[in-house]
Amino acid sequence: MDRSLGDGGMALLGRLGVSFERYGEGWVEATWVPTEDACNPAGPVHGGVYAVVHDAAMNFATNSALEKGERGATISITYSTMRAASGGDTLAVRGEVVRLARQIAYLETTITNAEG
Repeated sequence: MDRSLGDGGMALLGRLGVSFERYGEGWVEATWVPTEDACNPAGPVHGGVYAVVHDAAMNFATNSALEKGERGATISITYSTMRAASGGDTLAVRGEVVRLARQIAYLETTITNAEG
């Protein structure tokens, strides 16, 4: 998993400004400084980009909880944005496995600014 630190092995995440920095069994943390590529023309982060970041955090957290050789795939994702971030904001991303069942993992992810 150490090789996936930084952009998580996905060049798209690097272009969006995401950098995975820490992980443990069933959790991951990243810093996200949205780039121009992550924002719509009016300035705020595009809504769909949040889904990409949430999904990446869930994937990384799931993989850190699975045994070597096991894999997972997203079957559903739901998120709410309370206040849009803008390009250049420093955001904290955290993904965490809440429950790991035989065939499905349940996760929570958060993306917060300095005020939480």
